[in-house]
Amino acid sequence: MNTLSPEFRHLFIPGQRRPGLLLLHGTGGDENSLIPLGRCLRPGAPLLSPRGRVLENDMPRFFRRLAEGIFDEPDLIRRTHELADFLTGASGKYGVDQWFAIGYSNGANIAGSLLLLRPEVIAGAALLRPMVPLVPEKLPALNGKPVLIAAGSRDPICAPEESRAVAALLKRAGAKVRLEFEDAEHGLTETTVATTQRWLEEANPEK
Repeated sequence: MNTLSPEFRHLFIPGQRRPGLLLLHGTGGDENSLIPLGRCLRPGAPLLSPRGRVLENDMPRFFRRLAEGIFDEPDLIRRTHELADFLTGASGKYGVDQWFAIGYSNGANIAGSLLLLRPEVIAGAALLRPMVPLVPEKLPALNGKPVLIAAGSRDPICAPEESRAVAALLKRAGAKVRLEFEDAEHGLTETTVATTQRWLEEANPEK
């Protein structure tokens, strides 16, 4: 475990392929949770997997919420900047200058917040089962930044309308958004993995 400022307990796995993958777990996950997914999605890529610094009933999260689906927006904003600063430090420490965020559930929400508040720190993002994290007063200029939204049509936590709202918000900011629905609930499936893998290869073709 390496330490950077601000401190996030995290795992880093080196690799030669670029971009690296920033792996952001869901509620109750940790720095180990998405490592198998990252290895599957882009073999040979550097992986950076931080653990969320907020606890909810002893379960790690990346930011506080007031109730299911109701986020503590000031805390979300603060935690987003903490994560962005951590990623900036990690880029220098580990020699990786480009990252794609792969976020699931709570991790997808803070990845979406990175796109809206600190888009310079990531080159793109796969948001797996996201909600709208916040609507900033001024939208960033995402300038065609690639974004995948992988949604479940039967998701009881992130309804289809919520996924469409995320897509619409990011499109308004100028992102190149792909919205993919599958016949699934909130959990990730083999279809989710295959969809994300194809999108990554299209967004980052081999040179």
